[in-house]
Amino acid sequence: MPEYETYDFDVIVVGAGGAGLRAAIEARSRGLRTALVCKSLLGKAHTVMAEGGVAAALGNVHPEDNWKVHFRDTMRGGKMLNNWRMAQLHAQEAPDRVRELEEWGALFDRTGDGLILQRDFGGHRFARLAHIGDRTGLELIRTLQQKAVADGIEVFMEVKVLRLLQDADGVVSGVIGYWRPSGEFVVFKAKAVVMAAGGVGKSWMYTSNSWESTGDGHAMSLWAGADLIDMEFVQFHPTGMVWPLSVRGLLVTEGVRGDGGILRNSDGDRFMFDYIPSMFAAETADSEDEADKWYDDHSAGRRPPELLPRDEVARSINSEVKAGRGSPHGGVFLDIASRRTAEDIRRRLPSMYHQFKELAGVDITAKPMEVGPTCHYIMGGVRVDADSTATTAAGLFAAGEVAGGLHGANRLGGNSLSDLLVFGRRAGVGAAEFASDRSGPGSLDEGQIGATIDAAVAPFSREKGENPYDIQHDLQDTMQRLVGIIRTGSELDEAVGQLDALEDRANRVALSGGRRYNPGWNLATDLAAMLTVSRCTTLGAINRKESRGGHTRDDFPKAVGEMGGLHFVERISAQGAGAEGVGGTPSIRSVTVDPEPVPALPDDLNELLEEAN
Repeated sequence: MPEYETYDFDVIVVGAGGAGLRAAIEARSRGLRTALVCKSLLGKAHTVMAEGGVAAALGNVHPEDNWKVHFRDTMRGGKMLNNWRMAQLHAQEAPDRVRELEEWGALFDRTGDGLILQRDFGGHRFARLAHIGDRTGLELIRTLQQKAVADGIEVFMEVKVLRLLQDADGVVSGVIGYWRPSGEFVVFKAKAVVMAAGGVGKSWMYTSNSWESTGDGHAMSLWAGADLIDMEFVQFHPTGMVWPLSVRGLLVTEGVRGDGGILRNSDGDRFMFDYIPSMFAAETADSEDEADKWYDDHSAGRRPPELLPRDEVARSINSEVKAGRGSPHGGVFLDIASRRTAEDIRRRLPSMYHQFKELAGVDITAKPMEVGPTCHYIMGGVRVDADSTATTAAGLFAAGEVAGGLHGANRLGGNSLSDLLVFGRRAGVGAAEFASDRSGPGSLDEGQIGATIDAAVAPFSREKGENPYDIQHDLQDTMQRLVGIIRTGSELDEAVGQLDALEDRANRVALSGGRRYNPGWNLATDLAAMLTVSRCTTLGAINRKESRGGHTRDDFPKAVGEMGGLHFVERISAQGAGAEGVGGTPSIRSVTVDPEPVPALPDDLNELLEEAN
C-alpha cells in the first residue's frame, strides 16, 4: 500500500464553492480548527458560473416584497415537494446573508438612492435578485474566499477526495483522497465533516456544469450511509448556448430574460404565450402588448411568459424544436437586442456580450442568440435536517447543491446562491457544535484506508482493459438520450441496463504511466460517483410515474395527486453494501428506492400560502 500524509482538524469542509466557504467561515468563527479541501483551485469552484443574482426579499425595488412571498414562490416553484422548514429558513434568513456579504466587501449594483439593486427572475413575483452585473457568483466567491483567508482557514487545493472515513462507531471522522498534481495520497482526520461538493451535471452530454461536477459529494455521502432524496429532479436550464458545438450547453444567464429578453421560434413567433400554465395565468402577461407594458412598467405586477419557472420554459423550448420550429442549430432565438440599447446590454450583461462575441461570433447587441435546454442543476441530494444540516450519517453535514430538500421538484433562479449562504452558514454551525461535543476524532480503520488506496491504484496493474474516456462518453450519451429532459419508462429501463454494463466496464479500466499529472486516472476515479448518481437519478425517475417540476415522463404527462405527497428515498441496501462496485465502492446495483410521505405543512404556513393565492 502506498504511503499517505495525515492532517488533523476539528472541522473539514469538502468543497470550496459558496456553501463550503460559508460553512468554513462559520466554523472558524467559533474557534474551531477548520480546513477547506477542494478538487480544483480556490476561486475556481462552479459557484463562479452563477450569473443572475442572489434571491432575497430585501424589498429594495418592490417594498411590498417580504419573506412570506419568497417562501410562497419557492414552495410553488418546487411543486410543494420542498422541505417546508428549509424553504421557511431560506426565505427568512436570505436578506441578512446578503447584507452580511455587503459588509464583507461585495460590490452589488445599486439603485438610484444607493440601495442594493434587484432584478426580475423566473418564478419570483417581485424583482428580488441582488446582483453584480451578470457576474454575481464570481463576486460572491471573491468576497467569501477573501474572508476565509483573512480568518486563517487552511485551504488544501487540488485534492480529489475518494471516500468518507468512519470510526469504529460509524461516525464520519475524516476523508481520504490524493493530490491531483502528484498522485500522492492524503488523509484528513476531523471531528465533523461538511459535504459541500456541488452537483452532478458532467454525467450528461450537454451541461452548463464545469469539470468538477461529477457527483462526488452525493455518492460519497450515500456510501457512508446518508439518505438521498428526490434524485429524479434534474433541472435543465432553458437557455444554454447551442452553437458552436464546442461550447454547447454553456449557460446563458436568466438575467437576459430578466432584463427583457424574449424567446422566438424560427417563424419569428414569441411562442411562450402558447405555454402559460393555468396556475401562473393570473400573474403572467397573456399578450405581447401586455408583456411590453410590463417591460416598460414593472409596477404593473405582471410577468412576461419568458419568466415562468425554468422547467416550464425548458419544456416549451423543447416542444418548439420537436415541432420543427427550432433555430438552425437545434434551439430557439433569445433576443435582447430589440429590448435594450447596446450600451445597456454591455453594461448589464458584460459576460454574455463577451461570451457570444468570442465563442460564437455573435454580437448580442445586434443579433439574437441561439439557445436551448442544458443540464444545469439537481434539486435532489443528501437528506438533511433543516436547522442543523445534519445528514443521516453521524458526523456528516451537507449544504449547497449536494443537499436536497429546499427546492422540491424545481429550483427558482437565484435561490441557489441564497441557499449556499443560508445553509452554508447553518452547516458551519451544526458541524461546529457536533465537533465541540467530541473529545477528538474517532480512531480510523487502517484497513478501510488501505482498501481505498489499493482500489484507486488497481487500474495501473492491468495490462489491457477499458479506456476511462470511452466509458465517460458512453455514460453521457446514455443519460442525455434516455434520462434527459423528456423521459419514458422503456427508455429508463434501458438506461438501467446500460448503467449496469458501464459499471462492469469501469471495473476493467486499465491505465498506463504513473499517478503524477495523469488526467486519465483522475477521470477513472470520478467514474464511481458518476455511475452512482446516474443510477440514483434513473431509479427515482422510474418510480415517479408522473410529470412534475424538473421531471417529465412522456408516458405519464400529468402530475398525479398522490405522488405530490411522496419523496423517493435512496440508500445502499444492507444486503448489497458489500457488493463491490468501481474502485471498491458499493455497487450501483445495491441502491434501493423507498417512497416516504412529505411532511405536512404547519397550519400557519399553509394559511400563508392560501392567503398569497
